[in-house]
Amino acid sequence: MRRAVIALLTEVGWAPPGIGREVWRRALAEDVVDLLSTLAAAEPAIAVGPADRDLAAAIAWPGMPVFELPEPTPLAALRAAADAGYAMGAVLAADAPDLPGMLIGKLLQPLTSRIAAVAPAHGGGLLGVASRLPLPDWLPPVDLDAGRPEELRAAAPRKALVAVTPGWRRQRGPEDLTGLDPALEGWEATRALLSFGDLGHLRQL
Repeated sequence: MRRAVIALLTEVGWAPPGIGREVWRRALAEDVVDLLSTLAAAEPAIAVGPADRDLAAAIAWPGMPVFELPEPTPLAALRAAADAGYAMGAVLAADAPDLPGMLIGKLLQPLTSRIAAVAPAHGGGLLGVASRLPLPDWLPPVDLDAGRPEELRAAAPRKALVAVTPGWRRQRGPEDLTGLDPALEGWEATRALLSFGDLGHLRQL
């Protein structure tokens, strides 16, 4: 049974002082894509709008599918995965560079007995959403920045059809820098942009 995990590339609303937003966005997305490429139980992919075709090409691993969508939304990405022959899919925000791989597994695991699963983001919004494919008709539009797990559960014929899995932090503002830990492995592109000698200053902004 083929399973896809898709990094959804969208705009970022903030970048640390001295770092351009596009440079910051690329570093975050590159770290998420690198993480997905290490997964053993799912195939990595990228979903983008037409304007981000070049960004996807720059960070994709060889052979990694890139779904170009008229409108890059989670449900559009999952529909593209269904059209590509996947039986299950998960879509993740591309601004969680230090996300542990085990949390991606926890997002997919409930699909063996549930129809969908959703992971909240610390501070509001969603980290990701997963579903059996093709998508159920009742699954509502998903907004990773403003959505809530309760919205998906309320739309289901039975709340138990949607699992809520552990969440994680996304990098959406200066307060989110406080969660970054240099001792954690991975997120090389993001850490390369941050001087940890100045991180304490950045956390006060």
